[in-house]
Amino acid sequence: MKKKIVAMTLVGTMTMSLFAGCGGNNDQQQEASSSDTINILMEDVADTQIVQKHIDEFEEETGIHVNIETIGYSSMHEKLLTQMISNTNAYDVVVVDCYWVGEFTEAGWLEDLGPYIEESEFDTSPYLDSMMNMVGEVDGTTYMIPFYNYMMSLIYRTDIFENEEMQTAYENEFGKPFEMPANLEEYVELCKWITSQQTEISGVVMQGARPDPTVVEWCNYLFSCGGDFYDENGEIVINSEKAVKALDLYVDNMINAAPEGSKSFGFDEAFNVFAQGDAFSYITYNWMIPRLNNADESSVSGLVDIVPIPDGISLNAGWGWGIPANAANKDAAWKFISWIESAEMTKTRALEGGSPTREDVMQDEEVLEAYPYLGTVYDIMKTAKMIPIMEDATQLVEVLGREISLTVTGDKSSQEALDTVAEEMKDMS
Repeated sequence: MKKKIVAMTLVGTMTMSLFAGCGGNNDQQQEASSSDTINILMEDVADTQIVQKHIDEFEEETGIHVNIETIGYSSMHEKLLTQMISNTNAYDVVVVDCYWVGEFTEAGWLEDLGPYIEESEFDTSPYLDSMMNMVGEVDGTTYMIPFYNYMMSLIYRTDIFENEEMQTAYENEFGKPFEMPANLEEYVELCKWITSQQTEISGVVMQGARPDPTVVEWCNYLFSCGGDFYDENGEIVINSEKAVKALDLYVDNMINAAPEGSKSFGFDEAFNVFAQGDAFSYITYNWMIPRLNNADESSVSGLVDIVPIPDGISLNAGWGWGIPANAANKDAAWKFISWIESAEMTKTRALEGGSPTREDVMQDEEVLEAYPYLGTVYDIMKTAKMIPIMEDATQLVEVLGREISLTVTGDKSSQEALDTVAEEMKDMS
């Protein structure tokens, strides 16, 4: 069973140095690289759009032309696979989702970045260990540089707790303060109660589309209930009592507190419901906060905050920059990665609403003044857990997404669904 256990201890802060390029430092090599062109494949998300804004600066500084192709997430894995198995890759730089890491590294599709890091004296120490162990190093070899994190947690409407009518009704019924509950069970009960008040606001909006949306959302329930995919001995525990409880709670919230459409909602649909002010809470990606506080995109701007899953553990997730082993222009690719991940550029991207992966950026006073929520995100990431790094992680997500959906529709019990997942996991590595 090939799995990696993620360490959650955070590294100390140091300053990252900008480098001159791994292809050598003589004038002839630098002149040759000035006419280089690199092609990059990226998901069409906010952090990619921030990177695109700064391409002109890199081109002016290095003379290297950059083409960035953006596509939707659902098409990205398949498109990458066709390139990774070709003799020559159309892309010089790729971004790799965390649960593709085991597949890509096991197949030998990613370049070992160690020699580039050593020659250019690129400093990886500012990156959080929780990111480097997920989209950075595998078995002691650095294949990626963390790009952005999409760790999930609970985003909620602060103004709902300030509603005096709801305060009075809740306190009269339950005899306790109207506030964020202490544990996951009470959170689900709160969501159901808010929905039962027959206002236009649902207690929660959820993303039940399979496979990825529902899986990444449910993992927060799984980890918060003390469940996991494997135990410390590598034994499958996805169908444990704790995991079954997590799926029962997830289904309860989906059926009794979320809008009907949540069963098939993906990323965009769930965001729109919350941004329009039609839901109290939303377990989602932390980088949604800047968008939800943007009055041009959201009607709840200034009324949202992020907290840990009540008494629980969030799903850690993220993307890393990598160079395909069959890339045509590896030296220029590394120049770009180390430039976009320099101390200056990572801070600039964070100030523009990006989702940082470096401790020095997440604790920077100017960044925290602009985005105070990052202090909470930093604390949550210390205990956040991830989907196991394994060669068949994509298959695991497919199977789990299918079985969660069958439970939501009532075709299987939580125990039956997770027993099926556990059985199919026996053939995965």
